[in-house]
Amino acid sequence: MTQPDIAIVGGGLVGRLLAWRASKAGARVALYDAGSSRGEDSAAWAAAGMITPSAEAVDADPEIIAMGRRSLRLWPQWLAELPEPVFYRDDGTLLLWHREDAAEAHRFERMLATRDAGAHLVHVDAARLSELEPALDSRFQQSLYLPDEAQIDNRALLKTLALALEGAGVQCHWQTFIAADELPAAGIVVDCRGMGASRDLSQLRGVRGEIVRLDAPDLELHHMLRLLHPRFSVYVVPRVEGKLVVGATSIESDDRSPMSVRGALELLTSAYSMLPTLAEARILEFATQVRPALPDNRPAFFYHLGRHVLRINGLYRHGFLLSPAIVEEALPLLSGQWEESYTGRWSCLRVCAHEVEEEQACPSL
Repeated sequence: MTQPDIAIVGGGLVGRLLAWRASKAGARVALYDAGSSRGEDSAAWAAAGMITPSAEAVDADPEIIAMGRRSLRLWPQWLAELPEPVFYRDDGTLLLWHREDAAEAHRFERMLATRDAGAHLVHVDAARLSELEPALDSRFQQSLYLPDEAQIDNRALLKTLALALEGAGVQCHWQTFIAADELPAAGIVVDCRGMGASRDLSQLRGVRGEIVRLDAPDLELHHMLRLLHPRFSVYVVPRVEGKLVVGATSIESDDRSPMSVRGALELLTSAYSMLPTLAEARILEFATQVRPALPDNRPAFFYHLGRHVLRINGLYRHGFLLSPAIVEEALPLLSGQWEESYTGRWSCLRVCAHEVEEEQACPSL
């Protein structure tokens, strides 16, 4: 069998997107993943698929927000090239708060003005809110609206990307574990294993995410909802046919165990406080996953000079927000642009070259 130009180890969101785009650019690509083509072991499986740069602004630096805006432009273009349609909605995010938490809304506005001055933020009164989202049933007197945000069906995307890889001629080796010291032969190997690379990237840490998937066929939502709360910020993301994804901000833990009773109660109680009609929704699934993060919560490239291995890691909880921009940045590097003069579009995707066997994080981390 002819040696591929690129071997990608890790078939989560970044690995699949990179394999697909590199193949479309003419490279011979092989993809290896320890899980199945469904992607149920990847961080992208237990996600809400939100592409919300402004809503994330209070916790992310300006460059992450700019990368998210770039991804917002790329997602519709790339989805149009897939062999099957994938649910995508760009109706934006409604930020809600209970009366006692009004200070959180003021804090969000201040942080947004500081970190994302170009954000399109709309103040919405009760009448307009009822027009935008009748299901809220006049429960809130005001809201903040971020119209320039989107979401994508994460699981449908993983499935359709697997089909796209097959159609593009990518050699897909599902359910194939690759040891760190037995990397496949290729012109360059790209490590997209996320937390699977923790032994090679000593500063990598796990950040736990928890979601609940609900079926509420009588509830029609048109926007993503995010509850502003001083301790527990919860979002509700509508899918097709009355399906909903409920999740919250991340937990600093690499615990992969099932969701606790307390965690489930906090998620569902917060969602119910926004939408009391959820009382009759049916619980389809509780899901947890651990996402990879570096100390500054920004992604990074690591390149091993002697072994021609590129590691892409540290997407934190911004997988869908950042992946297209990261893949777009990585493609020229896979074409051999490793000169010292190389400067990418995003400074946070710094190329850290190492000559020693043990990989270390960049000094700037």
